[in-house]
Amino acid sequence: MVERLKIEDFLTMARDRVILDVRTPSEFEQGHIPGASNFPLFSDEERVEIGTLYKQVSRDTAFHRGLELIGPRMASMVEKAALLAPEQDVLIHCWRGGQRSDSVGWLLNAAGFKVAVLEGGYKAYRRFVLDSFELMGIKLLVLGGPTGSGKTELLWHMEELGAQVVDLEKLANHKGSAFGSLGEEDQPSTEHFENELNRQFRTLDPARPVWVEHESRGIGRVFLPDPFWRYLMKSNLVLIDTGRDARLKHAVEVYGSFDVPLIKSCFMRISNRMGGQHVKAAVEAIDAGDMKTAASIALDYYDKAYAHHLEKYPHPAVHRISIEGLSREAAAQKLVELENSFLQ
Repeated sequence: MVERLKIEDFLTMARDRVILDVRTPSEFEQGHIPGASNFPLFSDEERVEIGTLYKQVSRDTAFHRGLELIGPRMASMVEKAALLAPEQDVLIHCWRGGQRSDSVGWLLNAAGFKVAVLEGGYKAYRRFVLDSFELMGIKLLVLGGPTGSGKTELLWHMEELGAQVVDLEKLANHKGSAFGSLGEEDQPSTEHFENELNRQFRTLDPARPVWVEHESRGIGRVFLPDPFWRYLMKSNLVLIDTGRDARLKHAVEVYGSFDVPLIKSCFMRISNRMGGQHVKAAVEAIDAGDMKTAASIALDYYDKAYAHHLEKYPHPAVHRISIEGLSREAAAQKLVELENSFLQ
């Protein structure tokens, strides 16, 4: 018997059961439930063919064409499912919880698997994800500071000390500036970023605050969900000061090792906003092997941009903390110890 589950029960069971997403590879690539395996009933091309038959000919014609396609590979589908789920206990979903998930559910159930299907499919999951950002009950603490402050690394140390942290830049595969794609993998779609962000928050204790980095709404080509962005802007901002020299050193350490043409291309990307003369000076410094001067020019630009951002998007409370001269470990310890006072 194939069980049908609401999204909350489906996600609860997904903690220790295999999820099979039977949508096409391109649907899966656009966004999926984190941890799910793609188990397509049809290829992208086959789905287009069947959809065209359904609209232009008839439902019956489309149905029979589907049977022709999947009939010869039913045995291999069962074998593949057994490899993905050796205990033969699976959760299945398609886009709307319709014929694709029902068909695969029937096949695997007939083959002896324990099967549950998501009612409403991936569409129900996406509604759950987006609603979660509207109903956020977790207290956020936003770690801010000008470019080069090492906020991401500081959050990592804070997490090691027991703080709850969500690394937005890690989820987005981007460091959040024109140079942010250097050394990173391809970015996910905004849709899948939202899915991963929801998953992160579902693993946390809602009774304790969560630290996130101060970000613009866009992190590279990925965008924070509107409700989450508004919530972040209403949360307390902890603004750290590491000192200019430390920031300059950090910027050179993080970005100075990349190929010169890549660094130049990043400067060119913001030439209209930075100003041609500043970009020219930065490129000349790079050609001369003076990465420190180039980094200083970049910091001057981003300092002005960050000051403008703070003015345009004020937080209800801003806590300014100097960590100049402290190691990352000591600075993290200081912030964790002051965590509760930032919420008052």
